[in-house]
Amino acid sequence: MVISRYLYSETQRAKEKEQVQTCRLSLNDSLERDVRTFLVDEAELHTYDDLTKVNPLTPTIVLKCLQARYGARVFYTRAGCTLVALNPFQPVLDLYSLDVMHKYHAAAQPQDLKPHIFIVAEEAYRNVRGQVEPVNQSLVVSGESGAGKTWTSRCLMKYYATVASQDTVERIERRVLDSNPIMEAFGNARTVRNGNSSRFGKYIQLQLNSSQLLVGASVQTYLLEKTRVAFQAANERNFHIFYQMMKGATEKQRQEWGMQEDQTFAWLPNAEKTLEEDFFQETVEAMASLGIDVDKRAQIFRLLAGILQLGNVRFRPPACESKRCELGEQSEGSSLRKAAALLRVSPDELEERLSVQRLHAGRQGALLKPCSAGECAVRRDCLAKVIYAHLFEWLVTFINGSMCADDASWCTFIGLLDVYGFERFPLNSLEQLCINYANEKLQQHFVTLYLRAQQEEYVSEGMHWSIVRYRDNQDCLDLIEGSPSSIFSLLNEECRLNRASDAERLSKRLQTELSRSSSVSWDKFSTQPHFTVAHYAGDVTYHVHGMMEKNKDPVPPELLNLLQQSEVPLLQSLFAGSGTEGHGPRGPSKVTVVSKFKNSLESLMRILHSTTPHYTRCIKPNADCTPLSFKGEEVMSQLEACGLVETIHISAAGFSIRYRSEVLNHVSVLFFISSRHSPDRLALVVQDILSAVLMTSPAGLSSSSSNNNNNNNTTTTMVHCGKTKLFLTNPMLELLEAHRNRVRSAKAFCVQCCWRRYQRRQRAVRTQRATRIQAAVRAWLARREVRKWHRAASVIQTRWRSWRTWMDTLAKEELDGAEEKCEEEFRPMPPLSHAPREGHPAQPPSVGAPVAVCAWPLGLALACTPHLTLTFTATGFQRLASATAALKIPSRQGEYKVETNQFERGVASIRAQPRGSVKLHARRSPLHYAHTYPGHHHDGVAGFNQILLEQT
Repeated sequence: MVISRYLYSETQRAKEKEQVQTCRLSLNDSLERDVRTFLVDEAELHTYDDLTKVNPLTPTIVLKCLQARYGARVFYTRAGCTLVALNPFQPVLDLYSLDVMHKYHAAAQPQDLKPHIFIVAEEAYRNVRGQVEPVNQSLVVSGESGAGKTWTSRCLMKYYATVASQDTVERIERRVLDSNPIMEAFGNARTVRNGNSSRFGKYIQLQLNSSQLLVGASVQTYLLEKTRVAFQAANERNFHIFYQMMKGATEKQRQEWGMQEDQTFAWLPNAEKTLEEDFFQETVEAMASLGIDVDKRAQIFRLLAGILQLGNVRFRPPACESKRCELGEQSEGSSLRKAAALLRVSPDELEERLSVQRLHAGRQGALLKPCSAGECAVRRDCLAKVIYAHLFEWLVTFINGSMCADDASWCTFIGLLDVYGFERFPLNSLEQLCINYANEKLQQHFVTLYLRAQQEEYVSEGMHWSIVRYRDNQDCLDLIEGSPSSIFSLLNEECRLNRASDAERLSKRLQTELSRSSSVSWDKFSTQPHFTVAHYAGDVTYHVHGMMEKNKDPVPPELLNLLQQSEVPLLQSLFAGSGTEGHGPRGPSKVTVVSKFKNSLESLMRILHSTTPHYTRCIKPNADCTPLSFKGEEVMSQLEACGLVETIHISAAGFSIRYRSEVLNHVSVLFFISSRHSPDRLALVVQDILSAVLMTSPAGLSSSSSNNNNNNNTTTTMVHCGKTKLFLTNPMLELLEAHRNRVRSAKAFCVQCCWRRYQRRQRAVRTQRATRIQAAVRAWLARREVRKWHRAASVIQTRWRSWRTWMDTLAKEELDGAEEKCEEEFRPMPPLSHAPREGHPAQPPSVGAPVAVCAWPLGLALACTPHLTLTFTATGFQRLASATAALKIPSRQGEYKVETNQFERGVASIRAQPRGSVKLHARRSPLHYAHTYPGHHHDGVAGFNQILLEQT
């Protein structure tokens, strides 16, 4: 009976389970059918430039949309406030050309063009240029390793070097671009996930002046993975610069570096693989462009060659523990001598410092302790890593000095953040923990800025908002950097204790003090000390072994002293004053790698919080870096890890504009008002503005008040009036911006007309004023010239009167004896009477006989000329001609010509002289002289008859 009931119950449960599964399948099928019917055509998914327009907004639809666009060779897609970039893993022609740059830079609305990384760059550039008080901008490029962050940062630098360039003697744009291949050659390497992986973080500040022109740049670096110099995982390579030297060096350079053609190096695995970054000549040209001279370049490559030779040095255990280790075979002994020759140190001293440890025993002095073979290898690796790390820091400092501008010459900057992507390898140590910690900080910055802050603001403003759930990684950050107990704090505490490193003890402490956190776990079946952290991008297991030594990063003082004794000037300058590096007066230094990295990362986050960030999410389509291959599962994991779907949800349902004050059609409103104004009043003002601007009734406008909590009409469509702010959607903003552009165009046209009319009036006034000034000057010049004529006329009159008086005197003296002779020869002529006498008729006067003057003296002739009586007899005309010839007789070819007074402009008669006072007739207006040019002319005054005189 019991068995039958049991069988019946089991059968019933199986049927119920089958029914539930069938119901689930039917629901899923129906939902999928509904989605397919809602979406008209899935083949049109590649046309969605903005994922916020996709409906319904589900992770599957977002993934299909990205896959469709990737298949159509469209690699950029908007996702609300973020740009999604898919890595094609192959060069794409004309996608980043200069024509495309100028197209996006010259566009009135770049957002109307196809999504591109240049839109993000142009938006940041216009934010700096268009604001009254410019705000610094930051471009954050994030994603997994191999997603294309380095290439994206390179394109951004090239864009700003093109659109913000200026013609200078030393083009700073060229230096900014040349710094990139050097940084990549010395800081990038090939990993199993990326062929050009950045093994350091960098933040580049592009410095702009008040005209938004690029005047300088500076680079800040974070946590170089220097352990890669001495250790490379399987299928990975060392830094690019070593392979560039091997493949691009000339025969002469190989001889200088002691590198034979068939020589192999232990620290250069996979040298047969050729990458695009293996270009030695490009790196050399970039170094020369930045100002690194030939001697400095030769010293740099000597040090790099010496590091490679150190990698071939091997030690074998000694026969007795009291003796130091010996070198390996003869070839390895020659490697040590080559390394010593390249570093310019003594080979014996180098071998001794690598194999003997110097211990300080208080007052007893230093004790020499032979090192084991493993300790010798550690000291060798430490020497190579410290040389490379200091050389990298020197290069960064030199680059900054070469292209950094003075503080007074720049006022704003645009920052480009290119950090290592999230990493998860089979063996993860301290480097991967710091790298993933940096990505956690950036993800938290994005979550705080966009996902959390926006929704909290909507709720605080009284909007009925459905909280979009997202993954918050604050617990993971508290686990790594929190206080008082965290991974970093426990690791630093163990390193600061003056005792030997013990991985088991550190693992137990972590497990004991951090077991309460839900973001950490341990594998009970693993024999190796480890811990697993649940990051936002997935779980990563970190091995504790060797983590404490990397955190301490000790450098034996005897090695530093050896490097200071080097004959290479560059090597001496790298280690000048660093004899106590890694050690304090009482033991190891308290500053650890984790502490340095945490402080530098906090400084970076402060910079990001003080700027306006622009996020670009780089997505890796497949793990094999195969061109145009899209793996849906891998892409989906990246979308879920970075919270992209939640970001799209909030951007689609929320309001992108929160505070804006504009002047539209003579109506202005301050959207951010004080608390004493009610939201209802703000809503009324906004309604009036929208009615006046859009000429329509804003049906989608609604307001929410703190006093009306039960209002059912709080669902907003395009505009929402909060308690203290006004929220706008992008469509409404576009409408307002379009109307504002029309109003601005009309006002600008009106202003242009008024301005041009004002300019014409001012030009006419200036012309009239200039004419008046010219007329006044010319009148003054004319009056001055006339005054000169008056003075000349006075002189002439004075001279003339003197001469006439003298002539009259001479004539009187001559006529005293001539009167008697005249009376004898001629009968006296009766006086002329013009008026008839009374009682007698008018009679014509009788004409006397002509007077003969041909034999008279000249003075008597001139004196009597006005009183001569003219006759038309031949004798009388000849006498008159002889008298007038005495005034002016020009000579022409030896003959004399007598001209009469009617055809002569000069003074031909005494009666022509002025008598009494004279004055100049002139118009009172100075404009009469506007076109008068006083001066001497060809038709100038030749006598008194040409001067406008009046006798008074």
